[in-house]
Formats: sequence, structure tokens, C-alpha cells
Amino acid sequence: MASPEAYWTGDFWGLTMGTNWIHDRGAAGNFSSAIALEITGADLLVATCLAAAALGDINAYYDLGVAYSTGSHGVDCDLVEAHKWFNLAAVSGHSEAAMCRADISDEMTAREIAEAQRRAREWIAATSRRAA
Repeated sequence: MASPEAYWTGDFWGLTMGTNWIHDRGAAGNFSSAIALEITGADLLVATCLAAAALGDINAYYDLGVAYSTGSHGVDCDLVEAHKWFNLAAVSGHSEAAMCRADISDEMTAREIAEAQRRAREWIAATSRRAA
């Protein structure tokens, strides 16, 4: 069976609710079935930010930090992930990110901060390899 193909409808950048149609091609290459999945604006925001972050968008880094620090937009509150994203934004020159990183650091252990820094280094290494 061939891998499914995804088609998106709706206003992707405006983050309105859309429908993700997953079409499965049968052995002959014809579409044999379709499944509709509702994608919420929150899911699209995180997906959009992750895609933009992979391209080095510092505002996307910051937005991900906000989402993880507040537990909003469909993600659970995760201060380690929030610190990672705020750190990436701050290092890239985002003016508010360093303050946000300092605020959440007050609520974290040294081990959690070290883990966040390790994840940030891994992100930098992974994205710089793709760019090269």
C-alpha cells in the first residue's frame, strides 16, 4: 500500500479550523478511501511555529516558548521546552526572550535548566546540519 497523501483546506496562516483529508492510494494508484480529520487552530499554530523555527525564525522560537511556558495552543506546560525555545530566541536576538527565560528559570532546578540547554544545543546542531 502506498503512503497516504495529505491535503489541507482552510486558512493555514490565519489559523482557522481546517480539514485534513488523508487519501490512501490503492495498489492501482487510485484513491481508495479518504478520512477527514479536524485540525484545530492550536494544532496549526504549533505546527506552523515548528516549521518556521526549523527555518530559523526567531519569532517562532519565542512563540513556542510562550506556548510551552503557559501550556497553551494544544501543548502541555513544559518549562524545559519553554526554556529551550526562549534560549534559542534570546541567542538569536529576540529582545523579550531573555527576560522570559529568566522568569521561568526561577521555577526550574539546575538539572532542568541543563536539560533545556542541552536540547537547545541539539536543535542548533540538527538545524545547522540541514542547512549545510
